[in-house]
Amino acid sequence: MLSVQGATIPSRGRMTRRELMRVGGLSLFGGMTVPRLLEAAGEGGQSPHGRAKSVVLFNLLGGPSHQDMFDMKPGAPAEVRGEFQPISTSLPGLQICEHLPNTARLMHKACLIRSVTHNYNAHNPLNIMTGYLGGEPQQLRPERTDPPDIGAICQYLDMGPRDMPGAFCLPCYPGWGERSQYPGIRRPGPYGGFLGSQYDPLFSVCNPTFDHVPERKYYDPVWPMGEPMLPLDELPAEMTLDRLNQRRTLLEQFDDQFRQFDAADAVRRIDDAVGRMNKVKQQAFAMIRSSRTRDAFDLARESDETRERYGRNLHGSSMLVARRLVEAGVPFISVHAENFIPHGFTYDMHENNFGMLKNYNLPVLDKCYPALVEDLESRGLLDSTLIVVMGEMGRSPKVNAAAGRDHWPQCGFCLLTGGGVKPGAVFGASDKHAAYPISNAVSPSDIVATIYHLLGIDPHMTVDDLAGRPIPIAHGGTVIRDVVA
Repeated sequence: MLSVQGATIPSRGRMTRRELMRVGGLSLFGGMTVPRLLEAAGEGGQSPHGRAKSVVLFNLLGGPSHQDMFDMKPGAPAEVRGEFQPISTSLPGLQICEHLPNTARLMHKACLIRSVTHNYNAHNPLNIMTGYLGGEPQQLRPERTDPPDIGAICQYLDMGPRDMPGAFCLPCYPGWGERSQYPGIRRPGPYGGFLGSQYDPLFSVCNPTFDHVPERKYYDPVWPMGEPMLPLDELPAEMTLDRLNQRRTLLEQFDDQFRQFDAADAVRRIDDAVGRMNKVKQQAFAMIRSSRTRDAFDLARESDETRERYGRNLHGSSMLVARRLVEAGVPFISVHAENFIPHGFTYDMHENNFGMLKNYNLPVLDKCYPALVEDLESRGLLDSTLIVVMGEMGRSPKVNAAAGRDHWPQCGFCLLTGGGVKPGAVFGASDKHAAYPISNAVSPSDIVATIYHLLGIDPHMTVDDLAGRPIPIAHGGTVIRDVVA
């Protein structure tokens, strides 16, 4: 199903868009929907309270081990503190894991939340992308009744460039790497939900390679290599963005079209194909054909030095594409640490927790996160770009018999950088075993509300679900004022 569209809003010059974004879905406007109100406004821009123009969410899928990364407990018993040692950071008094040295030197620029807690025990990014905690833990596919994610709301409000999608999901839809084990899986989270699939992000595709077959079925660190690519099926078939076999970059495919036919014939064939699509698909294809969309995915434009700084693995390349999308004005980009069965279980480490972290997960994070921060700062974009690093849950305080840690949504972390958050701040604290928050407990809905606030969107704004009921976009979350600059 094609799923890239934002509404086009003509200019009529009445109420301003920022005024309407403040009042959201107040009943004062009766049956008028937000798109109708925005059409009446006809004006771009954001609320004056918003500092961020773009958000990059790095989802550490599986549940990162907070007590082995950003909330270490060196004084705890051995079965709790684990194998790693803490090191000092650029923020006086703050220590993090020894295997995050590049991140450690940037902690004075970041805001660390150590008290994220909830009861949604599922490997779906639904909670961190929507703030909704009522989902079914065993849900393995998005449902039409799901709430829209942050990217969908950005597109619903017509934020971002007119010639590009307003939200991207890299390097593939969550769950793609697990489809051999769970046929048909698409983990809920980055979708338009009850607003409709026209507000889904553009999902990139990938074809990762691995340098060897893991010795163990799971929990053996084998790095995925490759780059995220734009999706495009053969023309002039009915175009979908979900068929993922035999994909190459969009630029390569257009080059092939022009080699096979003369330029005029190639353009005619493309236009004929587009003419057979409905209006939504036409707009979606136009966005993919946009030179700005293609250029954002063209990593050949980057220097070898930059490629190396981010890491030439799939996740590092995805973060570099995310930076290029920020430069293009895209409001919401999510990058997901995908499970590529049988080559690894990302952060869902029931076994070999310390080997996976030391040899795979932490080196990946410690390259691409600092590279993104420093790259955006050097380009004058860090103040207007919010970087969010977190997973859907934490890990259990006690190390199990397989040297792993099990599911633990009761406590976790969130790392925020740029985009209007307080630099050098630590908010919330956990107990001596990193098992439960003991101060300033924060829910995913609070984090989502804070993201909306920093984007200049009222987190209490409502959108109607399929039954016509007004649903707050942050699901009751409260802005964490202590982390806002």
